[in-house]
Amino acid sequence: MELDLIEISPKAEPPVCRIADYQKYLYQQKKKAKEIKAKAVKVVIKEIRFGPQTDDHDYNFKLKHAENFLKEGAKVKAYVFFRGRSIIFKEQGEILLLRFATDLEDLAKVELMPKLEGKRMSIILTPKAKK
Repeated sequence: MELDLIEISPKAEPPVCRIADYQKYLYQQKKKAKEIKAKAVKVVIKEIRFGPQTDDHDYNFKLKHAENFLKEGAKVKAYVFFRGRSIIFKEQGEILLLRFATDLEDLAKVELMPKLEGKRMSIILTPKAKK
């Protein structure tokens, strides 16, 4: 009949076995694993880049983009990129990122406070759970 003897529980007394098509069993296991993987939530991170002297109009433009990203359910990583000697404006960059976080506090919560890594200072915002 081209069926296999599959051992289900070897430690039971007596051992439990089942007669089935092993290839079909493996196929069903792969199919279940694929379905579970497809249902898993995929985290998307969108990045928004600022300069230390970003103007109000540019700031508002990027703020609207961030709002849209958060409404879609994506995380937002905003960072201030310092070039050359502009690293002396670290405080301005931090103030800008904190202002960004406070403007978005009704849509998002801060996952990671502003942190300087090399020539960029970044903050990560996660969308708040919908009620």
